[in-house]
Amino acid sequence: MAEKAAPKKKAASKAKSKAFSKEDAVLTALALAADLGWEQVTLQDITREAGCSLADLHEHFDDKTDILCAFGRMIDRKVLSAVGEVDESLSARDRLFDILMERFDVLNEYRDGVVSILNSFRMDPKQAVISMPHLCRSMTWMMEAAGMDTNGFMGAAKVAGLTAVYLNALRSWVKDDSPDMGKTMAALDKDLGRAEQCANTFGF
Repeated sequence: MAEKAAPKKKAASKAKSKAFSKEDAVLTALALAADLGWEQVTLQDITREAGCSLADLHEHFDDKTDILCAFGRMIDRKVLSAVGEVDESLSARDRLFDILMERFDVLNEYRDGVVSILNSFRMDPKQAVISMPHLCRSMTWMMEAAGMDTNGFMGAAKVAGLTAVYLNALRSWVKDDSPDMGKTMAALDKDLGRAEQCANTFGF
């Protein structure tokens, strides 16, 4: 009877592995970051909590930084789904404001984990440097969602400017525990206004 039970156990193990998804790992990593601090989270911790093996995790990610990149893409997807088509009745500045505030709304769903990750960057600035290209890609998608051209040198300059605006608003968001994110909204609106003036001055 014991010999007959073994295949069933193996089949159950395969089913469990098959049920594991990339998003499972990302959400597990965020939850662990909130509980332990991102700098303390290991890949083994993620596999134990997600109910998968290191081999499963390796199939989707190269390292912890890659998990953060996947989280960023997940946020991009949620924001892009929420904002829908470009609203031509609004100015580019207003469209960007609405899109980035939607992004902060989405981030609020994972607030504790995200704050833990951002705090870890202070102790390991290398993580922030590695993440910058991925953040710029996210801002490219946000600009495209606003109906703005991101091609060529001008487009690259706009993306760089929006990335700076977003990072400053992100610093406000980390400290903003108000229900309406008033401080975040104020910081974002102010910096978008400055960016708009700069773009007009240089013909962007």
